[in-house]
Amino acid sequence: MSEVLTKDDKSGCPKPEDYSLCDHFISAFDIIGKKWNGLIISSLCDTNAMRFKDLARCINKCSDRVLVERLKELEKQDIVKRNVDSKTKIISYTLTEKGAELQPVFDQVHDWADKWA
Repeated sequence: MSEVLTKDDKSGCPKPEDYSLCDHFISAFDIIGKKWNGLIISSLCDTNAMRFKDLARCINKCSDRVLVERLKELEKQDIVKRNVDSKTKIISYTLTEKGAELQPVFDQVHDWADKWA
C-alpha cells in the first residue's frame, strides 16, 4: 500500500518521519554497495571459479588485505564460497546459488553503464 508523502517545506524532500526504505532493500545495498563487493561479485559472475591472484588482478586497485576481508564478508553472507582442492590445496572462489542469482542484476548494471556511464 503506498502512502502520499508530505514534503518538507524547505527542501521539497519527504520528511524523514514519512519515508523509509524497505529493510530488505537496505540489507541488499549494505552487501552489494560496499566498496569492492560489486566488482568481486561481477568478476565471479563471468567465470566458474577464480583463484585469489586472479581476483586481485581483476580488481587491481583493491589491496590484498581488503580483498581478503571482503571475500570473508561475502562468504559469511553466503554469496561467495571458498573452495579448497583436496589434492592440490589450491584455493578458489565461486558464487553460491544465492550469489549466482545476482548475475541478471549485474548484467543490467553493465548494460546501464555501457549506455550512461
